[in-house]
Amino acid sequence: MLKLYTAANLPEAYIVFHLLGQAGIEARVFNEHALGGLGEIPFTHAYPEVWVMEEADMPRAREVVAGYEKLPDHIDVRCAACRETNPANFQVCWNCGEPI
Repeated sequence: MLKLYTAANLPEAYIVFHLLGQAGIEARVFNEHALGGLGEIPFTHAYPEVWVMEEADMPRAREVVAGYEKLPDHIDVRCAACRETNPANFQVCWNCGEPI
């Protein structure tokens, strides 16, 4: 098991986690509940982390993260199925669940 990504917050960690899952890469999120310990533990130890289970998956996992980090976070896209607005980093529509 190897650490792949340190997220700024828990939703971001789970976005990366689910993108890895869609790519067929087994991963885990750690420090889910550590943010509650801020002040008691160093803040750098409280950030959520995404770990990849198999070392052989790391090159592909890094590609997934690089693709995620390239996505602009200020542009919205419309779902072709229901026409609802979604953030550009969404892979499926939050409203109807169809792929974007």
